[in-house]
Amino acid sequence: MGYKTLYTYDSNLKTRILPYFQHLRLDEIKPLHIVNFLDQLEKEGSRGDKKSGGLASGTIEIQHRSLKNILKRAVEWRIIKRNPVDDVQKPKVLSKELIPYDEAEVEQMLRALQSEPYHWRIMITLALTSGLRRSELLGLEWKHLDFNTGVLDVSQTMIHAFKGIIIVKQPKTKKSIRKVALPSSMLKELKEYYEFRMQERNDIGDDLRGGDWFFIFSHPDGRSFHHERPYLWFRQFVKKNGFRYIRFHDLRHTSATILTNQGVHAKIISERLGHGSITTTMNIYGHALRTADQAAADKFESFFTSKAAQGQ
Repeated sequence: MGYKTLYTYDSNLKTRILPYFQHLRLDEIKPLHIVNFLDQLEKEGSRGDKKSGGLASGTIEIQHRSLKNILKRAVEWRIIKRNPVDDVQKPKVLSKELIPYDEAEVEQMLRALQSEPYHWRIMITLALTSGLRRSELLGLEWKHLDFNTGVLDVSQTMIHAFKGIIIVKQPKTKKSIRKVALPSSMLKELKEYYEFRMQERNDIGDDLRGGDWFFIFSHPDGRSFHHERPYLWFRQFVKKNGFRYIRFHDLRHTSATILTNQGVHAKIISERLGHGSITTTMNIYGHALRTADQAAADKFESFFTSKAAQGQ
């Protein structure tokens, strides 16, 4: 089991599953208990924060999966005869429609970024121009950037950083390990940012606390950012500027959609994003790719129409 999965299971067990089922022995848990548990997660106030409404359908599905796995192990160990979750229908996950920023919204965001802290401005701009995932951006060290070729080597991800515990690992699939070319303007910004970071390190001197890591994005003293910090900051930035709400991860989708609209081939986009296969790319960006395909067909139309006009 991966670290993130284990972390998710553990946190759900402590905050939701145990408080609800702790008064029951394992052999007393019936399908109806599980149905009632999942139902109450949809109700107002179940989130545990100030936001209205119940938990997202994806989060509820995780509770179902966690319970199923726990009780499956209890069957294997012969503590119970049958897994009660087997008789409960898996909750439907309602996927939200993904609407990334268009080019006008990106321009507006880039303008607003000019007055934000240097590291956030660079991180958001790099997320847009590279399409890297949050964990990939946090895992980047300066040694992964070739200033001569302008190519990023995406070969490690930072999936957890909290209270001095940093977990850096290889991306989970072979296709995620990749090289990503950057536009020259982004490379220029990164060169200036590198000089700024080096000066910052020199000023801090003996108080550096980054250990062997030299992350591109970190606290001034070299300590890594908490793994959730980028999306928490981005959420606040979007709200403060009155922009249409998108998640940090949607910067990746925005990057891919801009490339699609520019007529870049789906295979290139797939490789750039580190997708396992082009099918994944087609499933996520099918609509945008079909729109771009129609635009390509229209170019042929205008070409033939002008040729026909010349022939008259």
